Amino acid sequence: MRPPFLKAKRIQIVVLLTVFLPSLPALAPAGQFKVNRVYDGDTIRASGHDIEIVVRLVGIDAPEITHKKGQASQAYSQKSKKHLAGLILNKTVEVKGYGMDRYHRILGVIFLDGKNINLEMIGAGLAEVYRGKAPHGLDMEPFQKAEILAEQAKKGIWSLGDKYVSPREWRKAQRQK
Repeated sequence: MRPPFLKAKRIQIVVLLTVFLPSLPALAPAGQFKVNRVYDGDTIRASGHDIEIVVRLVGIDAPEITHKKGQASQAYSQKSKKHLAGLILNKTVEVKGYGMDRYHRILGVIFLDGKNINLEMIGAGLAEVYRGKAPHGLDMEPFQKAEILAEQAKKGIWSLGDKYVSPREWRKAQRQK
């Protein structure tokens, strides 16, 4: 078993690798990781370089999966998770980091063969644009355009019409129960 301080040091190294190195073309492979778990439509675990990282797909917010016994998950949450898993599970992806969130997850854009998976989730109607503050350097315009197109086409979550509740509002309602 590794001492806790060693694990913390590795996390710091991973953050540095995923945040800074992918922007340097010659060092881009340092941001490559194999996805070994999909938690939901916007969170994954990946491994590479002898470490594991948890990545929160930045710029998107997918329907919530409930882990409380007897409580139903949000509509489209399982479809969102399955879609993301179908795209990237057990595949090597590139992670472009934008810092960390309050849960110590890397905020990242996931690329597979040059395709932005975060945008893919919005375009499929299985996530909405994140409504909070965007991290420095993340261009939200492509995310907003993808959401408009998905909503116009009534894809996924947008097929619910007036019955749709954003993940942010759904989480808020769950906390009040």
